[in-house]
Amino acid sequence: MGTLKDRLTTDMRAALKARDEMTTSTLRMALAAVGAAEVAGQAKRELGDDEVLALLAKEAKKRREAAAAFAEAGRDEQAAKETAEGVVLERYLPSQLSDDELAEAVRTALTTGGFTGMGQMGPAMKAAQAAVAGQAAGGRVAAEVRRQLAS
Repeated sequence: MGTLKDRLTTDMRAALKARDEMTTSTLRMALAAVGAAEVAGQAKRELGDDEVLALLAKEAKKRREAAAAFAEAGRDEQAAKETAEGVVLERYLPSQLSDDELAEAVRTALTTGGFTGMGQMGPAMKAAQAAVAGQAAGGRVAAEVRRQLAS
């Protein structure tokens, strides 16, 4: 079909025609973030799918954190809006690993790299993050690496 950015644009147009305000506004926000990232720096450049995916993951994380903050402050309507935006963005993200799949991926990365103690947490995290490749949140990966290195 093309690039992820093209898919976002096509889906935004479809949502616009269907008068789906939540999807339209969320995808507009995502495309604005992509556009801002493309013009950031010395010269304008086209972002690759992996960079767009990382940007969408970052935006989805912002939505999760904002929803939690609004819910904690008792602003349920705003929290629901942020949660709905996060759901729209997650359609474009790879599926998340289950706890068992994450544990196995981390175990394999640690065994392959020969990491044994907490002193090697930094390099172990780098290897584990490469192994899961955006299919798990950084906090989940860090907790699993810590758990396996401690045992």
